[in-house]
Amino acid sequence: MKKYIVAITALVTLWSCQTDEQYEDLNRDPKNPTQVASEFLFTAATVSLADNMASPNVNDALYRFLAQYWTTTTYLDEPNYNLQSRNNPDNVWSEIYRDVIFDLQDAKRILNENTELSQAQKDARMGQIEVIEVYAWHVLVDTFGDIPYSQAVQAEEFPLPAYDDDMVIYEDLISRLTAANTMLGAGQGYAGSDPVYGGDMNKWMLFANSLKLRLGMRISDANPGLSQSTVESAATAGLILSNEDNATLQYQSNDPNTNPLWVDLIQSGRADFLASATIVDYMNELDDPRRMFYFKDNLADGYDGGVYGGSNNFSAFTQIGELLEDPTREGIFIDHAEVRFNLSMAAQLGYEVPGDAETHYNEAITASITYWGGSAEDAAAYLSQADVAYDGSTEQYAKQYWIAMFDNPFQGWSVWRKYDAPELAIPAEFETPVPLRFTYPIDEQNLNNANYIDSSDAIGGDDQQTPVFWDVE
Repeated sequence: MKKYIVAITALVTLWSCQTDEQYEDLNRDPKNPTQVASEFLFTAATVSLADNMASPNVNDALYRFLAQYWTTTTYLDEPNYNLQSRNNPDNVWSEIYRDVIFDLQDAKRILNENTELSQAQKDARMGQIEVIEVYAWHVLVDTFGDIPYSQAVQAEEFPLPAYDDDMVIYEDLISRLTAANTMLGAGQGYAGSDPVYGGDMNKWMLFANSLKLRLGMRISDANPGLSQSTVESAATAGLILSNEDNATLQYQSNDPNTNPLWVDLIQSGRADFLASATIVDYMNELDDPRRMFYFKDNLADGYDGGVYGGSNNFSAFTQIGELLEDPTREGIFIDHAEVRFNLSMAAQLGYEVPGDAETHYNEAITASITYWGGSAEDAAAYLSQADVAYDGSTEQYAKQYWIAMFDNPFQGWSVWRKYDAPELAIPAEFETPVPLRFTYPIDEQNLNNANYIDSSDAIGGDDQQTPVFWDVE
């Protein structure tokens, strides 16, 4: 397992120290391992998921390359989408199944067996677990398509699990989020061991509903009816509508509890990563005020991104911004800007959500600029430009959404897949098109071959250019 599992005792202690609610339930038997194990597993799984979303490491998920926010200097397999050289699909699959979902399901079992908690406490904690688990499942579906779900992580009963239809999984995930919202309101959940909100259950409900909004908007083309009902119910229940409520994980300053960005950008002592010309060029065209936060101003004549997928000299091109070099930089699950962009498109589609499409679009861009350190005046000036001022086009909307997701690259990749915009580059070296999904792990082909073949046939072929179900042309 990753570095956090090696030092998990320190990890839980660090996050526990962030809130006075570590002293709750002082009458609990301190030698009883049941409750400690549940908290331990919840924290470990949440951090492992955040690591997967944030890591720029070439052995991991590669989301920053898939969205073309970053490129490299020397090692070109990953920005050219050779996903097999480092077994990236296997690494992502095992990380999420083993270090997130398995731990969360174990946490549920231990929580249910705990006789010292009230049912309200159990329900609230179960709600927190459910939100993180649903998030993990949806990342797997959006990355691979059909996956083992109903028979997954049940090795004794289903050593060779069948794959479930991705749309059917989405339907269940939406139902689970609806139920989780109710559970979260039942009582006090995990507090000192909650690395997202420190036990603020109202904010957990906003997280659950905002994730539900994301899933609803993902399927707007594939299942319009379910999309509309899902989005409208999420909006009614309450969403993240300020940067103060963002669903993020605050990393620590001490290794091994730092943001994975710091590990690869600073601790490694290497100079492997650069800002990609793809995003730098778009932001230069728009005189985007976020450039000074996204990137270093290390060149004499402005910002110049590295050739995407090509061999680049580190000192000759724009480098990644100092904010992303901070070991304590938060990892983003869902933020205010994303929620506003989703509401903007929902309003444009005629869904019954508060506000209109243009207002949400403007609020999304403002939320992004102010989150990074710009001012409301910077946002207003940016929005006054002819090419930025709302025009209702999908191209404009997707470009601005994609720019705003710079440090939430899984979402950036998903925005590009769903809206077919903005235009991304063909990698310079291998000229491989941007993947629409990851191929299934080699281990699945070798060890679960019959189910692998069935699933590959069902989705239209195990190929990087086979779209996931919601990616409708």
